Amino acid sequence: MTEPSTDGPLLGPAEIRELAEQAGIRPTKTLGQNFVIDPNTIRRIVAAAHLGQDEHVLEVGPGLGSLTLGLLAASSVTAVEIDPPLARQLPQTVERFFPSAADRLSVVEADAARVRELPGEPTALVANLPYNVAVPVLLHILETFPTVRHGLVMVQDEVADRLAAGPGSRVYGVPSVKATWYAHVSKAGVIGKNVFWPAPKIASGLVRFERREPPVAESLRRDTFAVVDAAFAQRRKTLRAALSGWAGSGARAEEILRAAGVDPAARGERLDVADFARIAAAAGTVSSEGTEEVAGADSRPGEVPGNLTTPRTASATGTAPDEHPAEAVETAPRDRSGVNDVPATDPGEHP
Repeated sequence: MTEPSTDGPLLGPAEIRELAEQAGIRPTKTLGQNFVIDPNTIRRIVAAAHLGQDEHVLEVGPGLGSLTLGLLAASSVTAVEIDPPLARQLPQTVERFFPSAADRLSVVEADAARVRELPGEPTALVANLPYNVAVPVLLHILETFPTVRHGLVMVQDEVADRLAAGPGSRVYGVPSVKATWYAHVSKAGVIGKNVFWPAPKIASGLVRFERREPPVAESLRRDTFAVVDAAFAQRRKTLRAALSGWAGSGARAEEILRAAGVDPAARGERLDVADFARIAAAAGTVSSEGTEEVAGADSRPGEVPGNLTTPRTASATGTAPDEHPAEAVETAPRDRSGVNDVPATDPGEHP
């Protein structure tokens, strides 16, 4: 039955199953449908989010409402849900289990990766993100809603490692760099898997972020992200070779890199976001005339010759095509809408 707490009511196993039945959901592992049935998980997430008084929380993918109820005890909530049945059911769930908080909930039926308007001005993001859109959704929210100053997101554990990685790490890549354009990012913990219904096969991770000022003017963000995409699309190459397509030639790439104070023989995995921003800024100062080269002239022994055409890159909110991101390796637990209902706790946190 519903477990009362000092902060408000939380859902237990019976309520989760009842709400799933009402929504027409029979969760299965093959469909990636997993719901948390442990109230201790909600307490852990809400506490780790570090929400202040009068906070306005943006929740992506509320699912059956487990985390929503926990967040409403601390703040007002705008929930973005892509699945129409779940979006319709959520206000009814709050009215039933936490009626005094019903007027603090707003539900927006939309794709969180595309939403551009929200009621009010959210100040924090607390969300359980699906593996395949975790990075694009996070970056889209940070780009589109500058009032979001901090937050806590739940993703596949390997994706959490990538988002929080620094230069030189083997998992450092496009998501790591782009996230740090907007915020200081850190890993806030590993979440177990034994409190989901049904139990998933994989662990998840919590990622905390605190917004910061970008390294250079916002007008250079897209150019900077284009450099990041090109550098990691061929991450085993030197920057001179990897950026030859982006720059128009290896010679111009080297000239830009030297103008930015970056070693042309370095690799992208050694640079931080400020380094990439300097490269983008320097590109505007280097002429593109007289820099044509024969294909492959910029490659070093043992390297595949560079392509003088612009390389395939991901969007400004995605990962580079050659990244093989961890979020594509194994799916994170999620509900029918493709968004986790609530993260799991470690086995020792069972009530």
